[in-house]
Amino acid sequence: MATNLDLDPNLLERALAVSGERTKKAAVTRALEEFIARREQARIEDLFEQLDWDAEYDYKANRSRS
Repeated sequence: MATNLDLDPNLLERALAVSGERTKKAAVTRALEEFIARREQARIEDLFEQLDWDAEYDYKANRSRS
């Protein structure tokens, strides 16, 4: 999908340099993928805060081979 964007040329050049990508399109695509991944990871971390942990649960007790 063709899209016209007015991007900061300095940011784009820095993205090219740090990403190792050869094209502007590839650098922007990688940046978007990493942005999305970080946001999704943050949502997962938020879910862990909502769990109720049983402080008395002994996970080692369930490892017996009997």
